[in-house]
Amino acid sequence: MKKRHPLLAAALSLLLALPPAGFAQSDLPNLGDTASADLPWQLERQIGQDIMNQIRQREPTYLDDPEIESYLNTLGGRLVAATPEANAGFYFFALEDPTINAFAMFGGFVGVHSGLILNVQNESELAGVLAHEVSHVTQRHLARGLEKQKQISTAGLLVMALGLLAARSNANVAEAAMVGSSAGMIQAQLGFTRDFEREADRAGFLVLQKADFDPHAMASFFERLQKATRVYENNAPVYLRTHPLNIERIADMQNRAQDLPYRQVPDSFDFHLIRARLLARQGTPAEAVAHFQGLLREKRFSSLAATQYGLAVALERQKDWNGVERALQTAREQGIASPLIDRLAAEARLRNGDATGGLNAYREALARFPKSTALAYGYAEALLTQQKTDLGLQFLDGRIRADSRDARLYLLRARLYAAKGLTAQQHHALAEAYALQGALSAAIEQLELAQKSPSADFYEQSAIDARLRQLKQQKAAETPLR
Repeated sequence: MKKRHPLLAAALSLLLALPPAGFAQSDLPNLGDTASADLPWQLERQIGQDIMNQIRQREPTYLDDPEIESYLNTLGGRLVAATPEANAGFYFFALEDPTINAFAMFGGFVGVHSGLILNVQNESELAGVLAHEVSHVTQRHLARGLEKQKQISTAGLLVMALGLLAARSNANVAEAAMVGSSAGMIQAQLGFTRDFEREADRAGFLVLQKADFDPHAMASFFERLQKATRVYENNAPVYLRTHPLNIERIADMQNRAQDLPYRQVPDSFDFHLIRARLLARQGTPAEAVAHFQGLLREKRFSSLAATQYGLAVALERQKDWNGVERALQTAREQGIASPLIDRLAAEARLRNGDATGGLNAYREALARFPKSTALAYGYAEALLTQQKTDLGLQFLDGRIRADSRDARLYLLRARLYAAKGLTAQQHHALAEAYALQGALSAAIEQLELAQKSPSADFYEQSAIDARLRQLKQQKAAETPLR
């Protein structure tokens, strides 16, 4: 398990807590026309993308797991689809941190702690927290807070966040930065932050209802957190320290839910699999295996299939591939089908030396779950490992035509080109990945390297030149952070 670094979430939550001095209470505001004028969505997205890039590169707790990321974006996408005000481009990501927290950043980037996923009692509770965070973005809380604090520039906010990222290895330095920058101002105007929280509650409640989750779950989760403060005392859950909670907020959520008819909303099976996956990552591999074996021996589980999957993930960490196959076979006998189970089963075959069986398992799984990104990444990786580079490039070409916004596909394409010694194409693919991640300077650098490579023919070189001109123009048009 990665070492815990909770300072990142604290820094980014601090950005969210910037108070809108003078903001009057309202039910659901007009999405801040003034904020839109002073901080247009394009610039807000640029700031969020810059911070996200730093998280990917520097934050040890960033959970680079395609399956967990895919689940969060599927769940979050369902909520965003139920939000009329939402801009395109929301992105949900996970941090491997046991604390209960989630936070919204500029531009629709939403971080979720693994501790939150493991501590909610059902999927509707998790959806309720994400709906709250989505509403912070759609209500333009960051932009409106910035507009009211004229003395804080957009660059100042970015520098503060990145400064805390850089100081993550020294808690004293980071805490001093927080105290010296905005913490005192936030504490002095906490009431305005609570106004934002109430807005996010009300908007999030409507989103949760429209997305067909249990709207009662939002109140039940927050009420349980509020009761936990009596146990934690001065060490309250991180979520409560960054999202001020009081009895009035809980009562408001309960009042809104009580008029709605109760109906049971079942959890998706992937919700249980992802929780098992996260749990299997905790402790040493031997401890994780022993934990799941104990659950199975004592029959302490709500889903036998998910618990067997968790055991398989723990056994994967021990590289016990025969054990992985046995656990997954038991899971499949419960009549459950999932791309998470299929991907791990295909990997187990490959690691047991059955290359043909493993590749066939991937192809069959992709036929069952053609939209699964994790299966696509795994299959391309397997083709690369088996030195089937032409087949791998052909497969990725089809996936990229279907989804040209997936940076991971271009990174895999770059590795396949590198294996063939096609350096121009490798740098071109890397450039596309960096461009999708908002790192235009790095993308331009890769295209300039591609220009110097002899492996491109006339048509490829023309495409590289054209793309380089396009990205340079895009870079020049970016709003400078001031």
